[in-house]
Amino acid sequence: MKKIIFIMAAAALLACFTACSKKNKVSKSEGKIKVVATIFPLYDWSKNICHGSDNIELELLVKNGVDLHSYQPSAGDIIKISTADVIIFAGGESDAWVKDAVRNSSNKNQIVLNLIEKLGDSVKSEQIVEGMQKEEEEEAEEEKDEHIWLSLVNAKLCSQEIAEAVSSKDETNRQLYYKNLDSYIEQIDSVWASCVSKDRKMIVVCDRFPFRYMADELGILYYAAFPGCSAETEASFETVAFLSGKIKEMGLNKVYVTESSDKKMAHTVIENAGLSEKDCRILVLDSMQSTTLEQADNGKNYIDVMKKNFSLVAEANR
Repeated sequence: MKKIIFIMAAAALLACFTACSKKNKVSKSEGKIKVVATIFPLYDWSKNICHGSDNIELELLVKNGVDLHSYQPSAGDIIKISTADVIIFAGGESDAWVKDAVRNSSNKNQIVLNLIEKLGDSVKSEQIVEGMQKEEEEEAEEEKDEHIWLSLVNAKLCSQEIAEAVSSKDETNRQLYYKNLDSYIEQIDSVWASCVSKDRKMIVVCDRFPFRYMADELGILYYAAFPGCSAETEASFETVAFLSGKIKEMGLNKVYVTESSDKKMAHTVIENAGLSEKDCRILVLDSMQSTTLEQADNGKNYIDVMKKNFSLVAEANR
């Protein structure tokens, strides 16, 4: 589903850009290179690349736990985008508003890193699998799957792009950024060890499914209630019945939800399958779409989340 993006009125934008021109001078007088990443995975990649540099001022834009799909930019967000030296965003439908802000930016020397554009042909389309509940007004055109960070291959490619972007703004520390990149790629590669089983898995997800990239890399087959970017929250009787049937058919003792789920659908699916929660556990996969800055400051990081996701998927069919 295409998310409708509400952008500021032209008059409000102009006022913001006028104000941020002054703010931009203050930022440059501090001698810091201002890097803004829209969401947590991109922020955490950047933090690892920029570690040890005193020249970078890194900021996470979507920091208060609002899901990426429902986030609406404030005037302050527009200002931050306008004044940034480097902007890093996924480039999907949910953050398409960044493109509008960039077009009106007062900083004409900024680097704009649209990661979906950089990934090119490796970007997948949203997939509708058997039993998945479609939007009532589903649009005909194919939509790109914007959850690119849930691929380890993409994580490495995007980290390389980030290293190049900050290096081009800070040539003095280029060697540091690329040393950090090499170390971080080793950490990303270590995630594969968390997938202890190479057996082909089948999982049932009683929720949206933003994990197509991860599923494809692990060779996982799946059934889910909704596509990854769906705005639907209530499953139809047909959807519940289908997922319950798959649990019984395959003899599964686990179902999955995302981190933002209230688990009501999962409970209903399990009950409809004639099982108790002792018979069928609910496991939580983390898409990192609503991770807060506070969680990041308290140690949450991309590598640990992906390791946990891999280990939870490895439990399927056991």
